[in-house]
Amino acid sequence: MQRTKIISTEVAMPTAAGSASSISNSTCVRLYNGSGGAATISLTTSVGAGDTVTFTMPDASVEFLQKLATDVIWSSSASVKAAKVGLTQ
Repeated sequence: MQRTKIISTEVAMPTAAGSASSISNSTCVRLYNGSGGAATISLTTSVGAGDTVTFTMPDASVEFLQKLATDVIWSSSASVKAAKVGLTQ
């Protein structure tokens, strides 16, 4: 059974590319969308980079995002929460 190890306190996601965060240089981020609607999650290699990728996260859902420690993320809603986590067996 997979378990989640919480490494950092959950924070509200930044809502603009210019304030994107690496979420404590995490390589695995637990996301929770409590916005009341779908939210767009964006990821890029650094603030200001032109290589952004996005996905839509349904309301009341949890996703685990694997990324490089230096990658930064932001959301269309500050109601999306993010925490640095590790996954264990």
